Order: sequence, then structure tokens, then C-alpha cells
Amino acid sequence: MCWDISLHTNLEIVKKAFPALLDERKQLEYDYRNFENVQAITFPAYPVIYKDQENEKINLLEMEWGVLPTYIQDPQEQVERRRNMINVRSERILTDHNSYWHRLKDQRCLIPVSGTFEHRKIHDKKKKIPYYIGQKGREVFFIPGIYQWHEVITQDGDVHQVGSFGMLTREANTVMGHIHNDGPNKRRMPLFLTPELEQQWLQAKDDKSLVDIFHYEIADQALEYYPVYTLRGYPNRPDGKHRYEPYPWAGLPPLGQDGPMQQSLF
Repeated sequence: MCWDISLHTNLEIVKKAFPALLDERKQLEYDYRNFENVQAITFPAYPVIYKDQENEKINLLEMEWGVLPTYIQDPQEQVERRRNMINVRSERILTDHNSYWHRLKDQRCLIPVSGTFEHRKIHDKKKKIPYYIGQKGREVFFIPGIYQWHEVITQDGDVHQVGSFGMLTREANTVMGHIHNDGPNKRRMPLFLTPELEQQWLQAKDDKSLVDIFHYEIADQALEYYPVYTLRGYPNRPDGKHRYEPYPWAGLPPLGQDGPMQQSLF
């Protein structure tokens, strides 16, 4: 699962990639220190790009990370189910006609990030080591997502429309498989795309236009990745650097050599 992302690039760069973008955000100025490590577990509000289904315009708006399962009425059960809707298995969108994701397949969005985080299990360490993963040569890139709307009633009786989204994932490539090497959803990764496929995700008119996107696997060589300091609990780094900057953990074996008898593949 990908539950951690980072945005430390000004969103004005996003507007260069989408010149016709309509900025509908409620907050136009951000303290980007709060976006250095965004953790999905709290269903945070986060700026995403979405295509309006009525007028087909491209908009930028804050939505909550984690699709809200509105079909569940019990609040506690709804929260538990929602944690499983932070990520979206891309393989199910077109092929599983009974899935919730198939019903939302035309409500597509892009999630702007500077990079993502994932945790690596190493046999002789008690805690997993977090890694930062970005795309080489790109200050900001866009991970495809699916969104939906739900209504919220305020104490004053006003009705507001709120969006929530899930991030698309796929089977990991070699590098990401060695980083995300443990847990119930190990060897998965976000569906990293090229700039052309990112645009195609929003503009696709039919299911056939989505096939190339779901089959795309980013090359290992197109990723930059390195270990960072502990993320959980938002601890202060001992060196005072940003959360997305490299941290020199001592004694880390090469990727692919995480067990006592394993050989490195790099």
C-alpha cells in the first residue's frame, strides 16, 4: 500500500502542465512543511486535479484521501472500510464489473506529488526503513486516482459537496518490489506514469484508451530512491533536514539482499 506521499514543490508548476486548469481550492497558499509527509491514515484533505463530468473542465480542488464508502451506515465500520479504499488496485477497474472501482472508472483524477514513501523490511532490524521514491528529472508528477462526491451537512444545516479519492496501484517493478518487500500488500507500487499517459488518464473517452495506462510499468532507471529518516509519529530528524532528504542509516544492505542468505540483484 502507498499511504505516504510528499509535495514540496509549489503548485504553480502544476498549472504549467495544465494551462486551462481552474483553481477551485479553498486555500491558495500552503505551508509546504505540512506536505513533506502526508499520511493517508487520517484521510487528509489534499489538492487533486479532476475532470468535471458535466462540463469536462479540468479543476484543482482539495479532496479527502480515502474514498468514503457511503453505502455503509455504521460510522466505525465505515472508517474501517475506508482504510481499504485509500489505494485502488488498477487491475480491477476494467475487469471486475462488480467492483466499486468499476462504477467510478469515469471519475478520474490526478494526484500531484514530488515523491512517495515506502517501507523496506531488513532481517536484522527491528523497524522497517522508510524510502523516498521520485521520478528522475521531474519536480512534480501525477499519480492517477479515482474520486467520488458525498454530501456533508453542517451544524447550521448547510449542505456541502466533498470529494474523496483513492490512489491507483499496480504490481511493483523490480526496484519497488525490493523496497516494498513486506506486509499484506507487499510488492505493490503507485501507478507511476509518463507525462503523456497522465494527460491521457484525464482525457480518455472510452475504456480502450485506459488499457495502455493500466499496462504501463515504469522502468527502474526512471526512479530515484533513497532511505530517509523515520516517518511514523512525525519525529524530528536529528540532523534537522527535511523528511524527504536522504538519511545515512548505518549498515543497510543493497536492495535485494534483505535476508541473511540472499544475494543482491544490483
